Amino acid sequence: MRQIVLDTETTGLEPSEGHRIIEIGCIELVDRRPTGQTYHEYVNPGRMVEPGALEVHNISNEFLSNKPAFAEIAPAFLKFVDGAELIIHNADFDVMFINRELQLLGDSSADITRMCSVLDTLEMARRLHPGQKNSLDALCKRYNVDNSAREYHGALLDAQILTDVYLAMTGGQAALLLDPSSARSGESNTQGARHIDRGGMKLRVLHASEQEQDAHRRKLQAISSSNGGKCLWQDD
Repeated sequence: MRQIVLDTETTGLEPSEGHRIIEIGCIELVDRRPTGQTYHEYVNPGRMVEPGALEVHNISNEFLSNKPAFAEIAPAFLKFVDGAELIIHNADFDVMFINRELQLLGDSSADITRMCSVLDTLEMARRLHPGQKNSLDALCKRYNVDNSAREYHGALLDAQILTDVYLAMTGGQAALLLDPSSARSGESNTQGARHIDRGGMKLRVLHASEQEQDAHRRKLQAISSSNGGKCLWQDD
C-alpha cells in the first residue's frame, strides 16, 4: 500500500479570499515503511503573505519571490501523489487549498480526491482521544514523538512529524531518519530505501536437548501447581 504524508503552508486561511499555497511537503510510505522518497517545494503565490501566517511559518515574501509558481511544479507534484492515500492532519484545509490551486490551472472542477484517497489524522485522533487536545503538538506529546525542531511550521518537517505520529497511532514504527535541518532546503530527497536480499541465506536451527526439554516441563508443572492447575504454556 502506497501512502503519502502531506502538509502545506499558505499565505492565509481562506482560498476564497485569494490565499495560496507557498510550500508543499510529502513523505512516501509503502506498506507503512518510509521509503526515503520525499517531495518538497516552495511556491511563489503571486501575492503577499499575511502577517498572521508569517508568524506561524516564517516564510517571507522576499524568500518566495524567486520560487516557481504552482503551475510549474504541479506536474511533478501530481505525479508523486497519483494513486496514493494522502495522510493529512486536518485534511479539509489542505485539500481545499490544493483543489483551489488545481482549479486555477483551468479546470474549475479539479479535485485531488479523484486521484487520491484521503485519511485525516485529526479525525482519527478525535475518535481515539475524544474530549482531548488533538493538535499535532498535543499528539507528539501523547505519543512521545520528538518535535523539538519545530520552532516554526514547515511543510516537510511537519510531514515528517506527522509520519511518526500516524505510525505511533496505528501500531508503531521506527522513527524517520530525515534530517530536520533539511526541511527547508527546498530540495527533494530521492534516495531509495535500502533493501536486504535474504535469498540464499541459511539460518542455523538449534533444537532443545532432552535435558532442556525436561527442565522446561518441570518449570511448567511448577507454575501449574502454584496457580491452581492453570498454566498458559501447557497443552490441555
